Amino acid sequence: MTEFWLISAPGEKTCQQTWEKMMTATTCKNNLSSNHKFSIPDLKVGTLDVLVGLSDELAKLDSFVESVVKKVAQYMVDVLEDSRDKVQENLLANGVDLVTYITRFQWDMAKYVIKQSLKNISEIISKQIMQIDNDLKNRASSYNNLKGNLQNLERKNAGSLLTRSLADIVKKEDFVLDSEYLITLVTVVPKTFYADWQKTYETPAEMVEPRSSNFQTFTSSVTHDVFCFSVTLLFA
Repeated sequence: MTEFWLISAPGEKTCQQTWEKMMTATTCKNNLSSNHKFSIPDLKVGTLDVLVGLSDELAKLDSFVESVVKKVAQYMVDVLEDSRDKVQENLLANGVDLVTYITRFQWDMAKYVIKQSLKNISEIISKQIMQIDNDLKNRASSYNNLKGNLQNLERKNAGSLLTRSLADIVKKEDFVLDSEYLITLVTVVPKTFYADWQKTYETPAEMVEPRSSNFQTFTSSVTHDVFCFSVTLLFA
């Protein structure tokens, strides 16, 4: 990351003279830094009392803006997950990368009209940051819900047959439908118990239909070579 210092230099007769003096001290002689003008228009300052009263509000606003910016950056990191090397190229300000935005900063005259008081401008900034914060919370909530739903689907599709859906394994023809006396039950049996199942599935209850066991082979990432059986029970 490039490190930036925002410096307010002691004024000469003109801003250009101040700039040239700073360039001479930091760049021409010692090559200490690469300097860029951070242009701020002539704002409506107001009285000293207004400035003193605004200083505390600006300190709070500064902390709030910093916290929201950090949350946005962290959210980007969380969303990109395995592609975190692309975080920098996706963190943009007004459509450009952060270094370009800072080094070529231009005051947005349309959003922040300089004829307004500093208090009004700070209130506009505060409202916009609050809106960004609320939008981030809503989007983060939606993203987390979608991510949770996706993880549940993946868990059901890749996990044990005890938790995943059987819709892609058992078929309609495996079930006895529209019968008042017959019902089909589905049972998950590990391969090692296949022989025991074939010998005993008719005996746990009196009303199991003989020779009604059908099976589907399924390989799970959790338990390999599992058989899914359907058995028909008879009700008197």
